[in-house]
Amino acid sequence: MMDKKPPKPAPRRIFQERLKITALPLYFEGFLLVKRSEYQEYKHYWTELRGTTLFFYSDKKSPTYVDKLDIIDLTCLTDQNSTEKNCAKFTLVLPKEEVQLKTENTESGEEWRGFILTVTELSVPLHVSLLPGQVIRLQEVLEREKRRRIETERIPSSAIEKEQEPTEDYADVLNPMPVCFYAVSRKEAIEMLEKNPSLGNMILRPGSDSKNYSITIRQGIDMPRIKHYKVMSVGKNYTIELEKPVTLPNLFSVIDYFMKETRGNLRPFIYSTDERLGIWNPNLFISEAFFKNLSNSASSVIDIYI
Repeated sequence: MMDKKPPKPAPRRIFQERLKITALPLYFEGFLLVKRSEYQEYKHYWTELRGTTLFFYSDKKSPTYVDKLDIIDLTCLTDQNSTEKNCAKFTLVLPKEEVQLKTENTESGEEWRGFILTVTELSVPLHVSLLPGQVIRLQEVLEREKRRRIETERIPSSAIEKEQEPTEDYADVLNPMPVCFYAVSRKEAIEMLEKNPSLGNMILRPGSDSKNYSITIRQGIDMPRIKHYKVMSVGKNYTIELEKPVTLPNLFSVIDYFMKETRGNLRPFIYSTDERLGIWNPNLFISEAFFKNLSNSASSVIDIYI
């Protein structure tokens, strides 16, 4: 029987070890039951989706994977009817084998399907049942995977094969900042949000010093208000300075916190890769009307002005 509680992420030390071994950015993780062609039955693995590869670990704390599966050539993902309650089953059809996956619940099944299809098809799937915040996470992963592939094409194969000693900077390259981070001033962030409301209403930017960060948001439709929140770097964590400070392990979690606490009212300000080059890409646009409807039915929980 699989544990129904959401698994906690691996400790930072283990994360760094896995990063050193795989040299790929982490997009999604969780428990999966896996049945490959050479398996007689399902095997229970802690699984990480890094780049376009699934890495399987015997448990959540093991630094070394026991098996891996490259899914970049995924032909299709097919759903299977399951007689088990609160369980999702689907098959990854690859050129040389078919791999059966089973998740602990239907929600995590939708997430796995969404992330796998996003990195293999390089587009956010429209036929998965996900919440707005989860769709935005897929959008971020899509942008990161596009950048990773561009960078991989630029790096000579000899450089990729060369063994490197991981550092904090190396980890930052493989796991870039949230896509709503921009090296802009407080004034520039306000101008970006006011001139482009359809692209999002939350920007992560450098703080007044070189160590900390700030979040600038624009809330409301008829009479929008601008607010700023300090995000302090405390050791290896980040603390949002609210009335009751909230400490989180990374900046991605900080962005997720704001989205979840405002029930989707806040969403990252995102320029697509094409927009950064001055080209509008309609496939990477999340409509303003979609979030406007959501905003009308939810009130903001975060309301402490910093």
